[in-house]
Amino acid sequence: MIEVTEHTIDVNALLRSKMGNKADKVPNFVTNWLKRIIHQDECNSILWENKDLSGVEWVDSILKTLKTNVELKGAENLPSSTDGKRYTFCSNHPLGGLDGLLIAQLLGHKYKGNLRLLVNDLLLNLPGLAPMCVPVNTVAHKSNRGTSEAINNAFNDGYNMFFFPAGLCSRKIDGKIQDLPWTKTFLVKSIQYKRDIVPMHTSGRNSDKFYRIANICKALHSPVNVAMLYLADELFRNTNKTFTITIGKPIPWQTFDKSRTPIQWAEFVRNKVYELQ
Repeated sequence: MIEVTEHTIDVNALLRSKMGNKADKVPNFVTNWLKRIIHQDECNSILWENKDLSGVEWVDSILKTLKTNVELKGAENLPSSTDGKRYTFCSNHPLGGLDGLLIAQLLGHKYKGNLRLLVNDLLLNLPGLAPMCVPVNTVAHKSNRGTSEAINNAFNDGYNMFFFPAGLCSRKIDGKIQDLPWTKTFLVKSIQYKRDIVPMHTSGRNSDKFYRIANICKALHSPVNVAMLYLADELFRNTNKTFTITIGKPIPWQTFDKSRTPIQWAEFVRNKVYELQ
């Protein structure tokens, strides 16, 4: 667990950890730009103010600070927390961070903390959120043995599981804000552990600037996900807003038979999610 200090997020220290002595050659205007775009000072202030909180209580406090709220639709479709069953929840990924906090708050309270979120491993740098997370290295573009073991452990331990099956947040594709193709892990694991899947749709979008940067990086085949650097900036742009989360009817795990491949069934669930908007 990372110890929270008044300077938990430190761009200069991060560059030194990644680049060694070469970090000294990075121009000041670059490091200052990085500090500004990731909102280093604002993020450190929020982390410090909430250093004694963790889990759902931490999420509550962060969203209160950001003055962000949820309008819930389809609440009757949320399974009971006392039916003795465990579920896999999945959603589109429109915002790239704030949507995860909104869902963590909703499901964390509903299931009294019995929840694990499959998230980008960078979020483990948020100590208050880390206890709720199963980390995935999205930069590597593939799962590794450690990730698979962590997912299996979370399922075996009886947690309700939440996935953003797209991995990365939504992009502008063919003029429409939508997820990248969904991966099959959430589906394969739900079948393996006999979990019904609950589809969820989350409203919201990032700025046009974000989508332009993401598309430019894709066109240039950039090995670095530059758009990810802007997600903190997008989070602060989305403060003082209310987002809508819509819950669909649970899909029995027995639905996912051999008539389609796992990827095809993942696309089926993805379509069910977008039908909720």
